[in-house]
Amino acid sequence: MGGPGAGWVAAGLLLGAGACYCIYRLTRGRRRGDRELGMRPSKSAEDLTDGSYDDVLNAAQLQKLLYLLESTEDPVIIERALITLGNNAAFSVNQAIIRELGGIPIVGNKINHSNQSIKEKALNALNNLSVNVENQIKIKIYINQVCEDVFSGPLNSAVQLAGLRMLTNMTVTNDHQHMLHNYITDLFQVLLTGNGNTKVDSSFLSLYDSHVAKEILLRVLTLFQNINNCLKIEGHLAVQPTFTEGSLFFLLHGEECAQKIKALVDHHDAEVKEKVLTIIPKI
Repeated sequence: MGGPGAGWVAAGLLLGAGACYCIYRLTRGRRRGDRELGMRPSKSAEDLTDGSYDDVLNAAQLQKLLYLLESTEDPVIIERALITLGNNAAFSVNQAIIRELGGIPIVGNKINHSNQSIKEKALNALNNLSVNVENQIKIKIYINQVCEDVFSGPLNSAVQLAGLRMLTNMTVTNDHQHMLHNYITDLFQVLLTGNGNTKVDSSFLSLYDSHVAKEILLRVLTLFQNINNCLKIEGHLAVQPTFTEGSLFFLLHGEECAQKIKALVDHHDAEVKEKVLTIIPKI
């Protein structure tokens, strides 16, 4: 199944599966990442991973951590280093720094590790790094491998959920959706049979409220627009999913969602209003 709309469906499904998590990381990173970095006495790379250092790491500390991650073969240290990097990659100030230090391939190489916990932590770190659009250019080379891991592994496993979250961020825009064409059937299977972690809660519709931050509104409006474009290409259904209650399709094609989107026509932000005006005629 690989028509021009298939990537849109993939993007919609994935965003639904991981929306709350990725939006939390996006907003948390933006708030905390913009603060001034605190200066502390120099610590060794291993000290930075022991859980007692709760400040945002600076560039020099991140470089130490990346060197440690690249040079050690100790699985305990690798996992701790990935957790620390992942936590710091949630902050926007560090997403670019880690890229500039050459950290993305160092983290990316760990998704092939035989230790499932290390694989999960590497995916979590890539997920946070992928919020940055420039980082996505380097992260996209891992999409096929992540898809294979997500759909070949146990349902609802930590690795599967971490992979879905990463793919969520990578498919919010149209740039990389085409890379998921071969995995549409698998995506439907995961989201229809998974537990609550891989399905969509009704609270998802609260993201269409007018008080929600502009960057989040634009993401969820793009989600609706992409799915709608796919399902109604030339006035015909391109795919015919089962609109089961609680599914992403059920929520987005219900009356409540339509009313929320229409209400945004009076939004104070011109970009949000423009996006809504392009969607309303298709509802």
